[in-house]
Amino acid sequence: MITVRTVDYHTAGEPFRIADTAGAGMPPAPGDTVAERCATAIGPGGSGTAPRRGALDDVRRLLVQEPRGHAGMYGGFVVPPDDDGAHFGVLFWHKDGWSTACGHGTMALGAWAVDTGRVAAPDDGDVPVRIDVPSGRVTATVHRAGGRTTGVTFRNVPARVSARKVPVATSLGLAEADLAYAGACYASVRAGDLGLDVSRAALPVLVRAGQEVRAALAAHPATWHPGGPLLSGVYGVILHEELPDTPFGPHQRNVTVFADGQVDRSPCGSGTSARLVLLAEDGRLGPGEDLLHESVAGTVFTGRLLGGGVTEVTGSAHRTGEHTFVVDPHDALGAGFLL
Repeated sequence: MITVRTVDYHTAGEPFRIADTAGAGMPPAPGDTVAERCATAIGPGGSGTAPRRGALDDVRRLLVQEPRGHAGMYGGFVVPPDDDGAHFGVLFWHKDGWSTACGHGTMALGAWAVDTGRVAAPDDGDVPVRIDVPSGRVTATVHRAGGRTTGVTFRNVPARVSARKVPVATSLGLAEADLAYAGACYASVRAGDLGLDVSRAALPVLVRAGQEVRAALAAHPATWHPGGPLLSGVYGVILHEELPDTPFGPHQRNVTVFADGQVDRSPCGSGTSARLVLLAEDGRLGPGEDLLHESVAGTVFTGRLLGGGVTEVTGSAHRTGEHTFVVDPHDALGAGFLL
């Protein structure tokens, strides 16, 4: 009988399932750094969205596939950090494999670390939780008041613009994509250029458009990262639209499509970082101004640019459950399936 224990959170509606590799029954994640551990999990000759089968990837499949998960599930395995400068490390995963960055997951992990007492926190005030991820070291500053967590601010690795106005052919017509790196490469496309709005009703077409854009940019040189193939390639496509500005800065709504058509229910933490550097280059976001970033589900993040490509994104994360998943050796479905 296989047993895996998890703690589940959501950040602005997007799920995040946490499993600690130090737990009983969990396979190890070999490597000297989190990036090396991620490469080990992907396996030789594999990629982030096409990993090789292995012990850790088998647990990922178990937790993300039905009947224990679903195609929109996201999560992470807690692993040792690169050094004593961080509280812990994490390997991010989704239905198709592994990712190098995850802002909403970082926020959930910050809340989890404080909620479980892994990182001591005051009843009132802020506490930084430093986390090593495959793209570098990030921080989740957990905000506390009256003995409870009221919000989390995610500080990402430095973001940068990679390319502007890259023409992309889709079944809905020609669009222009802006590329930015924010722990992973994101392609931003104005939904209106494809005759779409960012709404739940338009979601199936938005997903198809996101998949087409991602495929069209797969070999574009601006998606290559000097850190190598682990950090290269388009991770997510952000289809966005303008909303009326707030007194504090721009206001946008987006749907981020990643992996093979997976939809971020939150405004996307790392994707918000990518939007921030693009807006700043356009002169739309100045010092002291905030981006109010809304998801297709209506949840919001607030983002700001600190300079030098450093971004901060604030949202809320809440625990949704604790689970003990088992696999009965007589269960013909085994680790499950995806529809």
